[in-house]
Amino acid sequence: MTLADTADTADAAPPADSAGPRRTGTGPARPPVARAFAAIVWRDLFVAGKDLWFLLAQVLMTPLFMLFIFTRVLTMQGIVGVGFADILLPGTVALATFTTSLQSVAVPLVKEFGFTREIEDRLLSPLPTALVAVGKLVVATLRGLLAAVLVYPVGALVVGTAPGRWSSVPLALLIVLLAGWVGAALGMTLATVLPLQRIQATFSLFITPIIWTGCVHYPWQRLAEMPWFQVATAINPMTYAAEGLRAALAPHVTHLPVWVCLLVLGAVATVATVAALRTFTRRAIR
Repeated sequence: MTLADTADTADAAPPADSAGPRRTGTGPARPPVARAFAAIVWRDLFVAGKDLWFLLAQVLMTPLFMLFIFTRVLTMQGIVGVGFADILLPGTVALATFTTSLQSVAVPLVKEFGFTREIEDRLLSPLPTALVAVGKLVVATLRGLLAAVLVYPVGALVVGTAPGRWSSVPLALLIVLLAGWVGAALGMTLATVLPLQRIQATFSLFITPIIWTGCVHYPWQRLAEMPWFQVATAINPMTYAAEGLRAALAPHVTHLPVWVCLLVLGAVATVATVAALRTFTRRAIR
């Protein structure tokens, strides 16, 4: 082989590092998206665990007082029937799930987008902005699930009955997760759309009709004699969470069909998630 042939062969040979991946820069490689997402979610859960006692007080206070007054005090006075507990307990679990998830994402976002600007630390993580928002929705939904798990047994002790069967647990968990996700998505949308100075007042205006038009205290089908109010409650996603939990925990009580509750909650969860991710991304970029 001549020198010319050797030179031609050397020119044709590929570079030594072409077969392997190239690393640009001298810094460490970025962690995988899944690992970064899990780390952010775990951090939020760890911080939430430090405020567990405050969460317990926040979650249990209103539902337990509501159950005690309606099923003990008013029942003792003959104002409310004895079987009212089977109507109210599933509705109270739905209420605790929905409001806990909503507040768990909305209240921190108000602070993080406000004076502290803590949200900027999260936006610098190796994650797309939408995944940062999804992480917050996941944590808020899990807190809503915890609220349901706490309220149901303690509420059953208050009212003296625990409607439901073990076979209904999967359906109840599915409805609770959907209700929690809907509450979290709506809370994120409110917190990222409204001006900071109006958020607190708007929360009160938003949560109050959610509670009283959400079929927490009454079955939807028994509103037939008030069609205008029945239509108003049909607009409220809380209605389908409460009715779905009645179908799972107290099927002997009048309730909407389970498939209707799952269909509406799934549709609202999809629409609310898209809206929440868009408004979060727009607010983060601004």
